[in-house]
Amino acid sequence: MFGIIKPCRHRLSERMRAEWMAHLCGLCLALRGDHGQFARIATNYDGLVISVLVEAQSTGTGESGSWRRTAGPCPLRGMRSASVAQGEGARLAATVSLVLASAKMRDHVADGDGLLARRPVAAAARGIAARWEGAGARTGAELGFDTAVLVDAVERQAGIEALAGPGTPLLEVTEPTETATAMAFGYTAVLAGRPGNSPALEEAGRLFGRLAHLLDAVEDLEEDARTGSWNPIAATGTGLDEARRLCDDAVRGVRLALRDVEFGSKSQGKLAHLLLAHELERSVDRAFATGGCATHGHEHSHGHTAPEGAFGAPPMMPPTAPPEPPRGGRRRRGLIAGCAVWTGMFCTGQVCCKDPYRDPWDGRPREGWCAKCCDNCDCGDCGDCSSCCDCCDCCSKCSDGCDCCDGCDCGCDC
Repeated sequence: MFGIIKPCRHRLSERMRAEWMAHLCGLCLALRGDHGQFARIATNYDGLVISVLVEAQSTGTGESGSWRRTAGPCPLRGMRSASVAQGEGARLAATVSLVLASAKMRDHVADGDGLLARRPVAAAARGIAARWEGAGARTGAELGFDTAVLVDAVERQAGIEALAGPGTPLLEVTEPTETATAMAFGYTAVLAGRPGNSPALEEAGRLFGRLAHLLDAVEDLEEDARTGSWNPIAATGTGLDEARRLCDDAVRGVRLALRDVEFGSKSQGKLAHLLLAHELERSVDRAFATGGCATHGHEHSHGHTAPEGAFGAPPMMPPTAPPEPPRGGRRRRGLIAGCAVWTGMFCTGQVCCKDPYRDPWDGRPREGWCAKCCDNCDCGDCGDCSSCCDCCDCCSKCSDGCDCCDGCDCGCDC
């Protein structure tokens, strides 16, 4: 999984978490449905924003009569069924994700990253990238979306990078990414039947693409320096202060552009607003500081409070007290049998994603690893009021008219 928007579970209400997962799973299943099982590896956190925007603007129910369907059990959901997004939005998200993933793969091949430095592996990767690009173009054509602009933007990237050097404006390097994401965001308005939203969404998409490019460069800066890989910040001689300024300006620009977007209703636009107006800001904090979801994070050089990282390596299962033996005085499973069951649960995603799952040794309920991603964060004194955008304070810094928490009583789903 890749992407810059990674919301912490403590910052999303139960309803917003369900909505977010519905779009994530819908993207994954749309990739499988249109392009086969292997294409599901192109699923990413940012692609689902396309699906979110289409649904948020829509006044209808989608091409299949509903924007939702019930999907069967999946290992990545702990073998549970779920309501997932479907229709034009999910398919557009899948198309964009697949085309951009193919471009990303070709870029890694060109750079000779890792195993892709070996000719047989590189040849196989180029073949996969070509198939994905073609498949994305076919699905895009069915939706009336021309992926040629995405492909052209990506192909121009290599030439721009080759000419960039010290003193080159950083925004010249990010322009192809901005163009591609602007087109994708703008087309969500066409699919949703609100073409008047296209200019504002194209602006939001352009700035989103800028952020995605810059934050990726910031996060890779140290590793690229170690391996000698090309990095736009290092290549252009741009300081981190300037990169941060560009990112902060982009966040504000996205927020302002969203004010001109007409959603189906305020409730329909909540997830889009939360992801694009607030989670983007947290993404910047994570990239420029070793940060996470805490509201009491450390200070970085710009005086902002950088939250602790919402996602990292899955935490180890915490030590527990010796299990209470079941009735009859014997443990339910022995060491070997328990390990075998645990391995099966781990391979099917239950240990990671099922919340709760049953301990394979004593049968007691345990919290899934993914549910623990923020166990060490301090999300303030909200308690269960985390369903209300950080204690109804999510917009305290929005001097540009953000009103997502108007009238919030810590019982809302904003």
